Amino acid sequence: MYEIEFTPEALKDLKSLGKSEQREVIEAIESQLKHEPTVETRNRKKLRPNDVAEWELRIGRFRVFYNVDDAVHVVSIEAIGFKVGSQLFIRGEKRKL
Repeated sequence: MYEIEFTPEALKDLKSLGKSEQREVIEAIESQLKHEPTVETRNRKKLRPNDVAEWELRIGRFRVFYNVDDAVHVVSIEAIGFKVGSQLFIRGEKRKL
């Protein structure tokens, strides 16, 4: 089982969401990333090299970007963003990954 840690930036991203959205994202993170976070699924994929994270978890319109340290079984949540159409926003900025 993997331990889940949030960076300070990811905690700010989470706090910027509404309470029900926070609950939805946290529940998905816990159910999807505690076991086998590096196995690709329909909602989980490895990203091309970028400056945010190695992996992405899709939760409806939300996107959770994370890195995995298999040596110590830690999942580090780096950022939480959302999509509007085909555009991704992280911390209020339009991003391209």
